Amino acid sequence: MPSLVTPDGHRPLPLLRQAVAHLGALAVPAARRWVGVEQGWLARLGSDVLADHLGPEVIPVLVAELAEQWRTRAWCGPDATAKRLARFGPAAAGAVADLRRFWLHTPHSYERAAYLEALAVIDPGGLDYTHTESLWDCEERARLLGVAHAPAHPEALERIAALRDDPMETPDVRAGAEARLERGAAHRADRATPGVSA
Repeated sequence: MPSLVTPDGHRPLPLLRQAVAHLGALAVPAARRWVGVEQGWLARLGSDVLADHLGPEVIPVLVAELAEQWRTRAWCGPDATAKRLARFGPAAAGAVADLRRFWLHTPHSYERAAYLEALAVIDPGGLDYTHTESLWDCEERARLLGVAHAPAHPEALERIAALRDDPMETPDVRAGAEARLERGAAHRADRATPGVSA
C-alpha cells in the first residue's frame, strides 16, 4: 500500500482528502483503521469519512461533536458537522439547540446557511423568524433560503421585492425573489377566482 504521508513523514500527501472524498463509501474500511492511529490528521480524516458514510449509529457522535464545538467555541468546522447531521433529518433532533446557537452567534457568515439548512430538515417548525432574518443576510445562500421559505408577511414580501429589484443583488437571488413573488401572486389570484381551489 502506498504511503499516505510526505517523504518526511510529517504531513499528509497533497490532495489526499480530495482523493479519499472521491472514493466515497469505498474508503470506510480504511477509515475504520485510521481512527485508531496516533497521527491526529489521519485519525480526523478517518472520523470524517465515517461521519459522512455511516448510518444512524453515528448520530450521537455527531450531536456530541457539535455540542463540544459549541462548548469550546470552535468556530471553524461546525458547518461540516451540521451538514452531516442534516442527512438524518428529525432523527438528529438532539442537535437543534446547538444548531440554533451557532446560527445566532457564529462569526463566520458563510457558515450560517449550513446551520439553517440543517435546521430546516431536522426541525422545520419555528423557523419563520430565522428565514425572515436571512433576507438581510450578507451571504447569498442564506438570502436564497430566506427568499424561498420566509413567511408571506408584509415585511418579508417587501424585502423580497427589494431583492428582486436591486441591481446590485446577485442574479440567482433576483431570480428567486421574482419567482417567489410570482408564485404568491398566482396563488392569490387562484384564491380570488370563484370555483378555483387553492
